[in-house]
Amino acid sequence: MTTLPQSRRTIWLLAAVYGLTIANLYYCQPLLPQISRSYGADAAVGALTTAGQLGYALALVLVVPLGDIVRRRPLVVLLLCADAAALGLTAAAPPVEVLLVAGAAIGLTSAGVVNVLVAYAAGLAGEGTRGRVVGTVLSGGLAGILLSRTVAGLVAEAVGWRALFGAAAVVTLALAGVLARVMLPAPPETAMGYGGQLRATVRLAAREPELRRRSVVGACAFAGFTVFWATVAFLLAAAPYRYGEARIGLFALVGAAGALAARPVGRAADRGRQRPLTWGLLALGTAAFAMAGAGGGGRLGWLVVGMLALDVAVHGTHLVNLSVVYGLVNGARSRVASAYMTVYTLGGVAGSAGGTAAYRFGGWTAACALGAAFMLAGLAVAAGGARSGRR
Repeated sequence: MTTLPQSRRTIWLLAAVYGLTIANLYYCQPLLPQISRSYGADAAVGALTTAGQLGYALALVLVVPLGDIVRRRPLVVLLLCADAAALGLTAAAPPVEVLLVAGAAIGLTSAGVVNVLVAYAAGLAGEGTRGRVVGTVLSGGLAGILLSRTVAGLVAEAVGWRALFGAAAVVTLALAGVLARVMLPAPPETAMGYGGQLRATVRLAAREPELRRRSVVGACAFAGFTVFWATVAFLLAAAPYRYGEARIGLFALVGAAGALAARPVGRAADRGRQRPLTWGLLALGTAAFAMAGAGGGGRLGWLVVGMLALDVAVHGTHLVNLSVVYGLVNGARSRVASAYMTVYTLGGVAGSAGGTAAYRFGGWTAACALGAAFMLAGLAVAAGGARSGRR
């Protein structure tokens, strides 16, 4: 595949769009207590995070592979418009069932946009700069994930959670207009039908053991991440913290520093240090849960340090994984995105569902123990790859 012309301005714009789009999926996390009160403390609201992750996983299987066989610009614009419609439906949803359906739709459309954009950015980069380019785009996504909680908390406390989702719908429509003008009108990368593309994606995963291994490592790390963020709002809303939505959102702001690690990790990955980086980051993630667990009794400093370490560990691991798997093939990178991110996101679904259950039955200590177990499982898989001579 011929590398497309790139500019630093375009890459940073893609990073901003990535961040604003992925934020749509995470606005709900610090607001679950408030949303639940709007529905009469309906326990089903707790499934909103899982619904979004399931929609995300479905898109990775059915939507992201389209990025190689159709024109990416109209695909991304269409998905952004659908995302805006789902956000508007969330803002207006009267029954909780509609809320959950809209949440799944937000996950589906957001997944399509951001993963097609990462594959597009990887195509813009040359072989020696792919880690840095992908790291820049991911830094926007990481900032969007983390800042979304702060924005959600502040806006929801001021004007309510429904107004927040209404505003997000307007922003998402504006992004569709921006990308319609900026993205290159390039032809599809592969002349293949939809069914053939799905089969080719399965074949790619079957013949590339490193893709499978890195997918499982990423899934374990992301599971630990979602264990933390699916439960920490409940911890902070209860005694001894008793935080409101705005303070919970400001708490998440500290974790945005984890996004700053993306570019240095990308540069290190370009120099071929993927294996030690992966081990070190997963070990850091395991230690992060020990620190966060110490914050369950009101010791806020330990909770903050644990959160910051976890964000660096999980996002750094994800970036190293992407720098490896996007280098396995030349072209048709939406197949790589579909295979890797499907497994990665299923890890997030397992983490959010498992974390909620662990917190319900064993409190914050049980949630942190589950998160640490996920990180250790990822480290074991990564170490197994080293014994087989892989990166």
